[in-house]
Amino acid sequence: MAEIIHGKRLAEKIREQVKHQVETLGHPPGLAAIIVGNDPASRLYVRLKEQAAKEAGIFFELLDFPEEVSTGKIIKEIKKLNDRDDIAGILVQLPLPSHDEDKVIAAINPIKDVDGFHAKNREHLAKEKASLVPPVALAVVQLIEATHQPLRGKTAVIIGNNPIFAEPIVHLLKAMQVKADFLQKDETSLAAKSQMADMIIIAVGKRNFLKPEMVKEGAIVIDVGTNKKENHVVGDVSPSIKEKAGFLSPVPGGVGPLTVAYLLMNVVRAATMQKSRHSKS
Repeated sequence: MAEIIHGKRLAEKIREQVKHQVETLGHPPGLAAIIVGNDPASRLYVRLKEQAAKEAGIFFELLDFPEEVSTGKIIKEIKKLNDRDDIAGILVQLPLPSHDEDKVIAAINPIKDVDGFHAKNREHLAKEKASLVPPVALAVVQLIEATHQPLRGKTAVIIGNNPIFAEPIVHLLKAMQVKADFLQKDETSLAAKSQMADMIIIAVGKRNFLKPEMVKEGAIVIDVGTNKKENHVVGDVSPSIKEKAGFLSPVPGGVGPLTVAYLLMNVVRAATMQKSRHSKS
């Protein structure tokens, strides 16, 4: 049976660190979240981030827009947040209903981009420079490290819908000397490639997508999927994988709590970077 990797326990430790770091800053850093429309999952995620931020002593501000708001209006509000000294971090809850996500993300000052999606932050990560790294990528790598398995020379596949999700994970794993490849969920050779990998990271948004025959015996499986099943959330991994994988992150209680914890850490990191920049100017 697979050993369960409990992200919630790891997240609690990080959130305690963040709380201490916020206290040492001398003033609460601010996190601004932008939400557009009424998607229930997006609203739940924003509420969880707000609650976690407040518990850590981080000031939280929500900009709530109706679905029909223009992309231009969202960008205008982001530019106002960029100019505010009390806001250290800005996040846009994705997906947006029908807006140009690339334009919206590009409007965020990279030093305030706590989701790490801005092109400049992605470029810095690729060049192994200090940057704000996507919290979900940090969470995935933390869960892999928590297995305490030797990782050097191992292989990983990242199964998803969007290479932008995979890109930072590939870079972080490369720094750990793990060779990682991105696979689209509809790739014809998907099963053949996944069953050879030492690690599988999956985020396709389809319940029971990853089946035991797609997994190598003893592999590390990180489930990033979120799918509604009746009144609760499940991942992308078939429950029967527990009997074949060596390690498995659960949904809920795996990647999700850790992602929120690393988001808070990014707010503190952004505040510290901005403070350093102000002191030099």
